[in-house]
Amino acid sequence: MKDGETSYDDLLGILLDSNYKEIKECGNNNFGLSIDEVIEECKLFYFAGQETTGNMLVWTMILLDIDGLSHLKVINIIFNEVLRLYSSAILLRWVIHEETKLGNLTLPVGTLIQINALILHHDKDMWGEDVNEFKPDRFSEGVSRVTKGHAAFLPFGGGPRICIGKNFAILEAKMALAMILQHFSFELSPSYSHAPHAMPTLQPQFGAHLILHKL
Repeated sequence: MKDGETSYDDLLGILLDSNYKEIKECGNNNFGLSIDEVIEECKLFYFAGQETTGNMLVWTMILLDIDGLSHLKVINIIFNEVLRLYSSAILLRWVIHEETKLGNLTLPVGTLIQINALILHHDKDMWGEDVNEFKPDRFSEGVSRVTKGHAAFLPFGGGPRICIGKNFAILEAKMALAMILQHFSFELSPSYSHAPHAMPTLQPQFGAHLILHKL
């Protein structure tokens, strides 16, 4: 970068270029990000982007009955049901920055609110007795219809702090799944052991043993 050879074709290049310009304009290394902070930003984008989308695709292939694919209306309802059953981000946290009224509760500044999306997405009162079953058609009329307007489906968080990468993640997953289905059919291997495990994203603890057949 000091020699003018800056790369703008990836996230790291753009991040480093922006950081370098800020430090140069301010004339002080106290401004901008340190190398350690740049590394942490890269980790964040990996876990929040590639890791979570990859997990969603894995769980989709584990759950999806390939023979029934043609009977489902749209791929969105498949992804919604996968994300309901196996949300990549399990714990959602918010910090109260100013005193807030929530029903009869008064939440003081500094209050930490934590929601377990996995518990929320498996609530029988909301989703019914078949809550643990993979039934994409429950979303056939949209999220708001099945949740009756309640904030009960939060795979990407919600409100003004909803995940900035939501639309990109869904688009990326659609493209990847379409490419796989063009070339392969697949089925679960007899060696597959179902063991969802949070580390920190929700992954198959012993891997996803799938058998792919070239079309």
